[in-house]
Amino acid sequence: WVAKSLVAAKLCKRALVQLSYAIGVPYPLSVFVDSYGTVKEGMTDADLTEVINKNFDLRPGCIIRDLNLRRAVMRKTAAY
Repeated sequence: WVAKSLVAAKLCKRALVQLSYAIGVPYPLSVFVDSYGTVKEGMTDADLTEVINKNFDLRPGCIIRDLNLRRAVMRKTAAY
């Protein structure tokens, strides 16, 4: 969803976004972006990370809300 948004905004042609979390910490400890060298001219992967941090709320509860992960169809695939 985040990587797709970067590509749709034509900031890069291909993107990988990795998030890491710790128990009890609401925001990600790390946001890593790799554009495989396809980032728009004049920008870097660090710039893309900054764009993500400014435009996306990456707290787990907000991701659940934004992606509508509590839909009934998702309950079939959830273990707990």
